[in-house]
Amino acid sequence: MTDHYFSATPTGPEHRRRLEFEVWGRTIGLQSANGVFAAEHLDRGTDALLRESVPPTGSPDVLDLGCGYGPVALAVALACPGARVDAVDVNERALALCRDNAAELGVADRVRSLLPEQVEPDRTYDEIWSNPPIRIGKEALHALLLTWLPRLRPTGSARLVVSKNLGADTLQRWLVEQGFGCERAASSKGFRVLLVTPRAG
Repeated sequence: MTDHYFSATPTGPEHRRRLEFEVWGRTIGLQSANGVFAAEHLDRGTDALLRESVPPTGSPDVLDLGCGYGPVALAVALACPGARVDAVDVNERALALCRDNAAELGVADRVRSLLPEQVEPDRTYDEIWSNPPIRIGKEALHALLLTWLPRLRPTGSARLVVSKNLGADTLQRWLVEQGFGCERAASSKGFRVLLVTPRAG
């Protein structure tokens, strides 16, 4: 059976490898492995999300939804020393990598690697960052977003990166139909970065 990056427990050999990428003026080295999303290199969507965004400031509570081995969560934690980041994924191998990467980078005290069910039911966030798993299908994606976007605090915002060819503009319209604010913050190499704000009221 073929493992997918959204498998809870990949069964193939791990084969860890080291990747490096540049973000916000810093070179970050992370461990990746088979059975996780974009195991060979930083994927183009995540690259666009980071390149077209500025890091948080202050002491925000941040969610990286679908964190993989941690490129977004750890870039945010490194760039914003006051940030507390929940790195959430269904893939246990990805979470183990993210946890090890956070320890290696010295931010393990501010980055929690968690399965969705491990997040406190009343936990809310100032910012949500996500390269959402579009390929799980529209129904599952909508359910995922309707679970997590309501956790934004009233003044919070979410940044989602979605390929234009995989329905970024359709997703933007759907989010507005659900009552969220949603505007296109950037376009880069076939990707849209959508800025989502909480539902009114």
